[in-house]
Amino acid sequence: MGETKLKVMLLRHTPLPEELVAMAAKLCYSPSDVEGLKRKITKKDQRGFIQKLMDMGHLSPIEHSSFTFAIEGISRACSHQLVRHRLASYSQQSQRYVAMQTGEDGTLDYIVPPSIGSDDALKKIFNDFMKEAQATYALISKRLNELGYEGESGNQDARFVLPNACETKIIVTMNARELLHFFRQRCCNRAQWEIHAVADEMLRLVQTVSPTIFAIAGPECVSGSCNEGAMACGKITDVRSKYRISQ
Repeated sequence: MGETKLKVMLLRHTPLPEELVAMAAKLCYSPSDVEGLKRKITKKDQRGFIQKLMDMGHLSPIEHSSFTFAIEGISRACSHQLVRHRLASYSQQSQRYVAMQTGEDGTLDYIVPPSIGSDDALKKIFNDFMKEAQATYALISKRLNELGYEGESGNQDARFVLPNACETKIIVTMNARELLHFFRQRCCNRAQWEIHAVADEMLRLVQTVSPTIFAIAGPECVSGSCNEGAMACGKITDVRSKYRISQ
């Protein structure tokens, strides 16, 4: 029925990210040369030092560690929110160069919001509309090809009829400091459900390779007070329990 399952993969990350952060931070205060500093750092567990950096709010050294994710099964509505985080690099599947793929039932690959998918009547209306959008897209593409607008030239104009629900794929690279900001914004209960799910999965993955930096990562209220004011979800105890469950 056009529903696609979210998939987030951690493709690459800075090797030994916390060791690198420790080296960058200690270089600021050490008279040692880099080779000497490296030998000292590799011989000692750096978790305590990284925790101290985080507690002090000395976050510039963690910018040296970066993480690259592949994200599939999200809507264009979600990716539009994702790319608003400016301190990151993005490579997204193009609707100009790639003709929109269709599922086994002949409809577009698209995302059905849970609120719509849980109601049979709404889901039928939604799916019928997506089938109509697919038919219109195919018709325009065919006609543009007949008029001589082949390949990407036809796709780039036919895509104007495609809805935000269309599934997309994207590769994202962020440094650790930007990821902490991203999690504060997008793990919040007030975040839209889809990007919230993406952020939660990204957080789970980075905690496996950099547990100290991301020990208390999550929405703002995990390590401080809620900044949503009158729009607060009112579930701060539950939120803190969720994101501190492994601590």
